[in-house]
Amino acid sequence: MKPLAVSMGDPAGIGLELAARVWAEREGAPPFFLVGDPDAFARASARIGAPKPSLNVVTEAADAAAQDGALDVLHVPLAMEETPGAPNPVNAQAKIEAIKQGVDAVRSGGASALVTLPIAKAVLHTADFGFPGHTEFIAHLTEKDEWAEERGPVMLLAGATLKVALATIHTPLAQAPKALTRERIVKVGRVLGQALRRDFGVDAPRIALCGLNPHAGEDGHIGREEIETINPAAAQLRSEGWTVSDARSADALFHEDARRGYDGVIALYHDQGLIPIKTLHFWDAVNVTLGLPIVRTSPDHGTGFDIAGKGVARADSFRAALKLAWEMAERRSRA
Repeated sequence: MKPLAVSMGDPAGIGLELAARVWAEREGAPPFFLVGDPDAFARASARIGAPKPSLNVVTEAADAAAQDGALDVLHVPLAMEETPGAPNPVNAQAKIEAIKQGVDAVRSGGASALVTLPIAKAVLHTADFGFPGHTEFIAHLTEKDEWAEERGPVMLLAGATLKVALATIHTPLAQAPKALTRERIVKVGRVLGQALRRDFGVDAPRIALCGLNPHAGEDGHIGREEIETINPAAAQLRSEGWTVSDARSADALFHEDARRGYDGVIALYHDQGLIPIKTLHFWDAVNVTLGLPIVRTSPDHGTGFDIAGKGVARADSFRAALKLAWEMAERRSRA
């Protein structure tokens, strides 16, 4: 398989330091090349005390190959040298371009999958980015590509013992109930079920569906969303052949015994899904975009501006993102 493409994220954050650490150690990591500024990567290596890296700068993804001695870098230059912990809007366009070229590398067959290092959305909006984040932007870049299954994007947070898909993502809590339509839940269920089969090798996926209200509404005594929207969505998914539960009380859904009963969960709002995944997999969870014609993963954390340049950022989640992207791409290549 072709190596993974890794987009540089915000160079003022910890992303390039994570990539530099994994590249310096390399043992067990899938092959990858960087899409970004080679000088910024070299500076990140110095900040973490890693040996000066050997870099091979290329201008086409097709020229990037897995090499033992040198890291290929698909050149996307910064407008100005980064200052750790202080994101500079002047570099916003380079960060956007790195994502675009990373996506194009996968679409053209020059890379097996894309792993994105963290970005600061507020900084990108200074360049008229126009998207809430990576997930929606990558969906936009691939929206005209052929895709036979239900199209996302759907955000999945994945760890070794838990996989949680979000029916709403960065929606204010007060607006989440209105955003939870039957159609939206059905779509997320289809995307999750197909991804569990295609990308995670689960032949007969079992999906647990969270309720919105305490005790999943208590038969309508603590809210009617379960009766009017959530359970009808589950029934429609079951009519299509998916194994999906009715709304279940989220407070009893994530303990060890409960997790043995399903392969993936649909959480209805951000913290309902993020709290359990980060409790169980704070260091090694992976953000995965489902329902797209390319494989995309990311570390499940932000830019870490507060610790950038200090050499203390842990690379566990980035390692896990590389590993999962490689495994998903490998399964798709065999399909």
